Amino acid sequence: MEIRRIKGRIDAERLPRGADPHTHTKLGRGGLSDVEWTVQLLQLWHGNQVPGLRIPSTLPALRAATEAEVISPDDAAALEAAWRLASRARDAIMLVRDKADDQLPRGGRVLAAVGRVLGYQPGFEPGQLVDDYRRATRRARKVVESVFYNSAG
Repeated sequence: MEIRRIKGRIDAERLPRGADPHTHTKLGRGGLSDVEWTVQLLQLWHGNQVPGLRIPSTLPALRAATEAEVISPDDAAALEAAWRLASRARDAIMLVRDKADDQLPRGGRVLAAVGRVLGYQPGFEPGQLVDDYRRATRRARKVVESVFYNSAG
């Protein structure tokens, strides 16, 4: 399918030089783009039969796909959790750095500040945020690989 080829090319070419594909909120594995592409593919495959899928918003479309049983509740929950965390992290990074950035900080005070914006308690280990983020996006990426790359449509 042509759309899979296009996404594969985007995955390979759009990640900024030096970006970590495991913690880039927009283009990283299991991040915003992965979830959005997967939901959009479900919309293409099933939108003609499921009117609730004919909407531009990712999470409502994902809920409609779940209600129509075109994706399992567990898979949808993994995608939603990753999308929400990546979106919140992206917003927190912008607040802390005072500029748009899609890369989760690699460590130090900036990562700790991002974590505090996300609701982690003062004195938390910043690596916990990275671990939580990577766990959520790994789960989402498994769904992306299953739904996007292994389904016939």
